[in-house]
Amino acid sequence: MAFNFKFIRKDLHSNARLGKITTPHGQVNTPVFMPVGTQATVKAMTPEELKDIGVEILLSNTYHLYLRPGHELIKNMGGLHKFMHWDRPILTDSGGYQIFSHCELRTIKEEGAYFQSHLDGSRHFLSPEKAVEIQESLGADIIMCLDECPPYPATRDYTISSMELTHRWARRCKEYHETEKRRNGETEIKKSEGLGFSPISPFSHSPIQALFGIIQGGMFKDLRKQSAEEITKIGFDGYAIGGLSVGEDKILMYEMVDATVPFLPDDKPRYLMGVGTPEDLVECVERGVDMFDCVMPTRNARNGTLFTKYGKLGIRNAQYANDPNPVEDGCGCYACRNYSRAYLRHLFAASEILAARLGTIHNLYYYINLMQDIRKAIEEDRLQEFKTEFYRIREDG
Repeated sequence: MAFNFKFIRKDLHSNARLGKITTPHGQVNTPVFMPVGTQATVKAMTPEELKDIGVEILLSNTYHLYLRPGHELIKNMGGLHKFMHWDRPILTDSGGYQIFSHCELRTIKEEGAYFQSHLDGSRHFLSPEKAVEIQESLGADIIMCLDECPPYPATRDYTISSMELTHRWARRCKEYHETEKRRNGETEIKKSEGLGFSPISPFSHSPIQALFGIIQGGMFKDLRKQSAEEITKIGFDGYAIGGLSVGEDKILMYEMVDATVPFLPDDKPRYLMGVGTPEDLVECVERGVDMFDCVMPTRNARNGTLFTKYGKLGIRNAQYANDPNPVEDGCGCYACRNYSRAYLRHLFAASEILAARLGTIHNLYYYINLMQDIRKAIEEDRLQEFKTEFYRIREDG
């Protein structure tokens, strides 16, 4: 099935909305949180465990997979879905943020980004066209334009220059992608004519991938509006809000979301990149965002920080040494059904691998169920009540 976004309903008292994304590898209910599988794996989790907790879509990282093991190898192995044994949708980022985060190793020019590998120092060049080519080789269902992510803080002049470069790169990505779509479409027609069907299995490459454009503009409201208008004018399958959660405070981040969302089309998904905390999800769903990703639940789990409806719980703390209770009362995850806080604290103290696994299972279960609860609240027109109760429980602890 080709990519499609179906708008289902809007909350009566906010910009929150329900939707459904259709891809060649299945459907995704929105708003949705995407666990991050940087190197073709969500750390400490098997695909079957991810499905058990309700994960519908994963994010993988173009920059890291390009450097290791290489996109050509993955393509030759049957594509990313088959390579990592995941038959549900995958979104890949373009590598722009990773190049930004390794700023000491890169040079940005009109033609693209020159950078050194953080693994071995080898030199590479990533153009907008190359970013799309790599993602098409990986076979992701949703792929991203290459953009330049400005640092925080950044001057207005720098932000304008960076934003305009992102717009030019977006046009190049779109042009290259359209050329590849025509070529792939002709190939699929030939296959269908020769075999009587299109030979797509659950682990096959996506025959026609969706391309999302990225809005930049730094921390300037008028530039956010300008970028949204320019990127939507080019025309993409979905729109991402980039350049946030890079060091700014929460109030400023929410202001930039507010300054962007009104200028995005209602009939396309809206994706806030790299965000965030449970509070961020609630706040930004209310502002009209459909898709999120963040390493926070998995990275925090490996460090012993667990998310609950009452807030964060540092399982390494001595107060849990003799605690027979689960991480969160009433939680239905595998860890909470079977293990005590005392046991998890012991595992972390002993640096056992199971500690990271159980912590990750719990945190992702919490995030996925939070999104399910948010969707249900929107469906029942009670998101405001849900939000009030969400914060009340956290404050009461």
